[in-house]
Amino acid sequence: MFRPCIDLHEGKVKQLVGGTLSDDPGRVKTNFVAEHSAAWYAELYKKDNLHGGHVIMLGSGNENEAQAALRAYPGGLQIGGGINAQNAREWLDAGASHVVVTSWVFRDGKVDWERLKQLNETLGKDRLVIDLSCRRRDNNYFVVTDRWQKFTEVKLSAETVREFSEWCSEFLIHAVDVEGLCRGIDQELVSHLGEWVTIPTTYAGGAASLSDLELVTRLGRGKIDLTIGSALDIFGGTGVRYEDLIEFNRRWSNQ
Repeated sequence: MFRPCIDLHEGKVKQLVGGTLSDDPGRVKTNFVAEHSAAWYAELYKKDNLHGGHVIMLGSGNENEAQAALRAYPGGLQIGGGINAQNAREWLDAGASHVVVTSWVFRDGKVDWERLKQLNETLGKDRLVIDLSCRRRDNNYFVVTDRWQKFTEVKLSAETVREFSEWCSEFLIHAVDVEGLCRGIDQELVSHLGEWVTIPTTYAGGAASLSDLELVTRLGRGKIDLTIGSALDIFGGTGVRYEDLIEFNRRWSNQ
């Protein structure tokens, strides 16, 4: 299934090359800057009955747009970016269906289980999505944090995925090495996820055509959803028509 996204950077809906995210704005490569607001996209997704999409705040200055999107589609979107135990409840109250957390639960390259426990006690696992976005190193995939620039010691495997599954209701996983490049998905990673995951999981990164959605569905054994960004026509892309994704979801739902 296709899941939509709204990526916010400097108060605008954008599509970026994920691996270039940095504190240095000169290093960030931008594929698309939207004329429409975040709320416009949220209203579109609501109209087409798309559930489980995510709004990601890439840095500061995006809170107002994020809140507007949640107001436009209450209960229909997840929120991520700077989420912690202190502000998570506020975002749920603002209309998010779930909060997406990553960097806050990883400190000094390791999982901070106390922080994860704190989030569970505050929210319950049913409202929590853990972001295990990763990069490849030495033929393995390691979780990366802090705008995807810092490698952690956490290697994705059947064991780690199973362990995290006890703490959350979903995973969001960007393949950072191919994110925003529109050169095709990371097939090896998707295949692994199809073997490992037992809870709803959204993969993002590299999708260039409708065939990539079909490929993710097959390699992921029907368990992995796909987010498509830079290749999508509503984000200035030429590889995928939004209408075709809506039709794919309708067909899949009727199977």
